[in-house]
Amino acid sequence: MSTPPPPPPRKRVTAAMVAERAGTSIAAVSLVVNGKQAGRISDENAERVRAAVRELGYVVDSTASALARGTSDVVVLLAPDLPNPFFGRVINAVQETLGARFQLLLFASPTGEQPTVADVHRLAALRPAGLLVSAPTVEFLDDAPAGVPLVLLDAPGLQDRAPTVNYNLASGVRALIAHLAERGHTTIGYLDGSTPAATYELRRTLLEAEAGRRGMTLLTTPQVRSRPDIAEAMAATEAALPEWRAAGATAVIAASDTLAHGVLAAAARAGLRVPEDIAVAGFDDLPASSVTAPALTSVALPGYLLGSVAARLLLSLIEGGDAPEIHELPAELVVRASTG
Repeated sequence: MSTPPPPPPRKRVTAAMVAERAGTSIAAVSLVVNGKQAGRISDENAERVRAAVRELGYVVDSTASALARGTSDVVVLLAPDLPNPFFGRVINAVQETLGARFQLLLFASPTGEQPTVADVHRLAALRPAGLLVSAPTVEFLDDAPAGVPLVLLDAPGLQDRAPTVNYNLASGVRALIAHLAERGHTTIGYLDGSTPAATYELRRTLLEAEAGRRGMTLLTTPQVRSRPDIAEAMAATEAALPEWRAAGATAVIAASDTLAHGVLAAAARAGLRVPEDIAVAGFDDLPASSVTAPALTSVALPGYLLGSVAARLLLSLIEGGDAPEIHELPAELVVRASTG
């Protein structure tokens, strides 16, 4: 029994075929499928084009469109610690703000480092409509694709390089140190983040300065740090706890809530009660921090607001608007049971 021949390949539907079916011009088809028909195409003709698109199964050739325009419909979000749960809210906000007009592409290095020069060149080949970059390095900005709209997220000290959305970390740090001082803590261990981001350096610097101003000691050691991984943070805390306790530490601050969750786990394994034996606090105010045991005190850094404000700034730049002013978002202390 002979095998029937395969069906002939389906012919690609073109804009010209849609125009012929609808009885309109190719330009009219382009306007309708790109949502730009208002005031240019009559409602009757627009509906005929949409009907032809449905009947023929027409799909816009985004690659060809990108070549014609010089840009694609892709917005890229880059962050060295994108797997951090904090970015869930950021990503949701960016997607909702961009809407259906743009596709969001996420770029994260598996090593927790910023993209290399080669990565930057690959991004340029995508002809992105815009870039959202969290915690960039100066080297990355030097190599960033020229002429591509760019907005920085949580990038203290780099406001002169591009429109930036930062947090007012100083106010949150002041509130946290004041809270711990009121609880009688004078010596505090610190678990730093190992991600190469200026925001972590600023958090540590502000904490050291505010603790020193109040006559308190913040125990910072370059080796006591972790990626945004609970197991790694727990191991780092277990290694540091004996030194912290010997120095009289009665509290631990972590550079992020994910790290603080590891601190809580390490304290439990060591038989330490929180907050009776050691208080714990973090940064970010992740959703999970309200249900840890005990619930975690945290400096709230609103990720959704960060993403929505940054995306709105980027849309303004893409549409040819002036470079917006620097935006600074609030950082407020949320006190929970982990600090008493």
